[in-house]
Amino acid sequence: MTDLNNKQWPPTCSAALLHQRAELYRTIRAFFIEKAVLEVETPVLSAAASCDINLDSFCTALSASQKLYLQTSPEFAMKRLLAAGSGSIYQIAKSFRQSERGRFHNPEFTLLEWYRVGFKLADLINEMVELLMLCFGQNLAYRTVTYEQLFQQLTGLNPHQLTYSDLMAYTTTQGNPEASDICGGKLSNGLDYVFSQYVQPKLKKDLVYFVTGYPECMAMLAQLDEGPPVTAKRFEVYFNNVELANGYEELTDAAEQARRFRDELTQREQGGLDGLPMDKNLLAALAHGMPECSGVALGLDRLLMLMTGANAIDDVLTFPIDRA
Repeated sequence: MTDLNNKQWPPTCSAALLHQRAELYRTIRAFFIEKAVLEVETPVLSAAASCDINLDSFCTALSASQKLYLQTSPEFAMKRLLAAGSGSIYQIAKSFRQSERGRFHNPEFTLLEWYRVGFKLADLINEMVELLMLCFGQNLAYRTVTYEQLFQQLTGLNPHQLTYSDLMAYTTTQGNPEASDICGGKLSNGLDYVFSQYVQPKLKKDLVYFVTGYPECMAMLAQLDEGPPVTAKRFEVYFNNVELANGYEELTDAAEQARRFRDELTQREQGGLDGLPMDKNLLAALAHGMPECSGVALGLDRLLMLMTGANAIDDVLTFPIDRA
């Protein structure tokens, strides 16, 4: 029987917020039109998935014998366009991550992802500063700082010299012995946990942080700087204690990318997770030749939260997963 008294039908965001989101998208599109960066659209469904042990892809089926995966970001498909000669591109894209739900998380969310051919990391950071100031309609104080500087300043530990055991010993001294259950024995997870619990909450309010020089084990799809110490050519953006964006000077070496995919699949197997098909189309595109570039993914729902003072992601979504 139909429940005509169901109170879950209305949107969780206000009518004013609908207009603010539309205005944000207009601002973003005008920004990239001015810079001659092409807007593109790529498939949400793919025969391959991210192998990252920290990402959980939604799976569906085209047929009894063919699985498809909802994208965790449009990154792989956009890199195929870059390899095909698209030039600098951007996309406002729906992305999906299973098992992510909370104040800052909804399983379905919106990313702004863009790639700038010929840009180094510093160039992309400068462009992102410009876009953020445009979106907020004001000058923003910002700081570029290395991961090592922040980590050592706020924990007393050098992240490039730590073992997983060192990290777990530190969390125990801080009254969080349960960290080992969360981090699963993985050094990058341990670093992430300590950063999120003991560094990120101590960042200054009203200051945009561009954190660079991540440890090698956290390189993801970024190139490496030979150091010493060896670090990833990667940055993350934090504003008012919210993680907003993740950027790379992009890896273009197909063999190295394949090696990282295999390592991730091994980690998934060791962690008792399902194996996933690596993206062979991406590897073929890299082998064909992707131009040197830098790219970044910016969470638009979180950006709207900061722009409007919203307390939770549900406040800026029409219908979060509980009402979808």
